[in-house]
Amino acid sequence: MRLEQLKYVIEVVMCGSINEAARRLYITQPSLSKAIKELEKELGITIFTRNSRGITLSPDGAEFLGYARQVVEQAELLEHRYFNTTPSQQMFSVSTQHYAFAVNAFVEMIKKHGSLEYQFTLRETRTYEIIEDVKNLRSEIGILYLSSFNEKVMRQMLRDEGMEFHLLFESRPHIFVSSQNPLADRESVTLEDLEDYPRLSFEQGEFNSFYYSEEIFSTIPSKKSIQVSDRATLFNLLRGVNGYTISTGILSLDLNDSNIVSVPLDEDETISVGWVVHKKTQLTRMARVYLEELKQIIDVYSS
Repeated sequence: MRLEQLKYVIEVVMCGSINEAARRLYITQPSLSKAIKELEKELGITIFTRNSRGITLSPDGAEFLGYARQVVEQAELLEHRYFNTTPSQQMFSVSTQHYAFAVNAFVEMIKKHGSLEYQFTLRETRTYEIIEDVKNLRSEIGILYLSSFNEKVMRQMLRDEGMEFHLLFESRPHIFVSSQNPLADRESVTLEDLEDYPRLSFEQGEFNSFYYSEEIFSTIPSKKSIQVSDRATLFNLLRGVNGYTISTGILSLDLNDSNIVSVPLDEDETISVGWVVHKKTQLTRMARVYLEELKQIIDVYSS
């Protein structure tokens, strides 16, 4: 087993494709495939499962990747310390539901810990895709929420995919509305108060199950409903059509429009936001750094 082979496995996971990994590594695809197959034979495990749609990590491969990342990281620290080599490009990826605080933490991570070279990925995406990204280790960490409605189904799904949920914080539900909305100055609102206003939510594509919804109370019918795919559009519509969306209540003045306000929703429910990870992997240093920044950001904006 060579350090080079470990780097090859990491690159294939990051790219999601042997062809793309070979291009980035400046080697041929057959050479890369051969190196990985030799490593699998030496270890006596299957790292990648190959099928007509491409490759995915096997359960053994997911566990191996966690160790490989640690070995490569430590080897590079030794080389930098004793041979004065340039640190290699830092890598980290996270998939998240549409939370501004997740973006804030990403920004702070880069400001404080980004090296001269890095390859970071932040995916604000659909719930199903978050689970798929973490399952296949396309992202080290996923950020999503649980509620009394979806918790049983989501936890079972995460267990089935070999993933774990770690709580970040719990929040009572709030609505986000424009500061010009008649509800903006209320101390709290009820679902009945919202009946005549457009409800804005994030669309979930072909996996449009209520359990995947980013907003609680998604099963309650709405006379006016608009689905969007990104956070900027949602905030523009909050102003433009006097709509509302339901979320955690944590607003970031750095990233969200200053004309958007948060109002408590007077309903008996709790939103539990957390991070998910493949249980067979070990977090890299950058993943741990990101989680620390995430916790600090949440403490600031929720206080």
